[in-house]
Amino acid sequence: MTPSGPPPGVSQKRAAFRELHQSGCFVLPNPWDAGSAKMLAGLGFKALATTSSGYAWSCGRADGQLSRAETLAHLRAMVDATDLPVNADFESGFAGTAEGVAESVGLAVETGVAGISIEDSTGDPNRRLRAIGEAAERIGAARAAIDANGGDTVLVGRAENFFVGCSDLDDTLVRLQAYAEAGADCLYAPGIKTPDEIRAVMSAVAPKPVNVLIGWDSDLSVQDLADLGVRRISLGGALARAGWGGFMQAARSIAEQGRFDGLANVPSGAELNSLFGKQRGPD
Repeated sequence: MTPSGPPPGVSQKRAAFRELHQSGCFVLPNPWDAGSAKMLAGLGFKALATTSSGYAWSCGRADGQLSRAETLAHLRAMVDATDLPVNADFESGFAGTAEGVAESVGLAVETGVAGISIEDSTGDPNRRLRAIGEAAERIGAARAAIDANGGDTVLVGRAENFFVGCSDLDDTLVRLQAYAEAGADCLYAPGIKTPDEIRAVMSAVAPKPVNVLIGWDSDLSVQDLADLGVRRISLGGALARAGWGGFMQAARSIAEQGRFDGLANVPSGAELNSLFGKQRGPD
């Protein structure tokens, strides 16, 4: 039987997540399965976000190749994995129309996520971004779907310009303003990197909070971003890539050189068993 309605405790998670957006700065790391979620929860993070790329890679797929049904099942599993609020990387809403986005977002809300991010990219190399009006209409449809289910899920509007090779800051700012007006609670332009770009985004959508992605070896620290006024910092698929990097290095050393030095400094089975043994199981 397909579960309906959010799991118990969701209202408290959503309230806690909204509170995090009111002041200060928090890091929103991106696990890709229950184990990585439990690991991050054990390190003291206050909230988590899914990563479409990280989960797709764990399934042996490329980013963007998972279906809506597969993504919804993953969201529910991630919500159940810890007591932390979870923001959903919900790609472009798994629909070609605003009405379809509303339907998809309604189903995502039922999984118990505390936040949902909607992108304006198309996946089409000939039309990489949706027209601003169309994209804003889709954000508005997502807003309506959230409001119809209680309105407490945080809606994040994403302008994908810098991610898809359209690095036009002025267009990015216009898009984010349109998404804020359409009902987005938090705004996000993945790929901006400099303090000036970050300040421009925050000024354009103030007083709404801004998410900044750090998915590379950045010179900016958490404190630097907090000092700039950034409300939340996400990592996208970076932690998943770090995990794959260690795995690939160790495996290649064995396959190509017959050496096992890539296994140095890895955690022991006892250490991992101890860590996960302390985590709660599903209710």
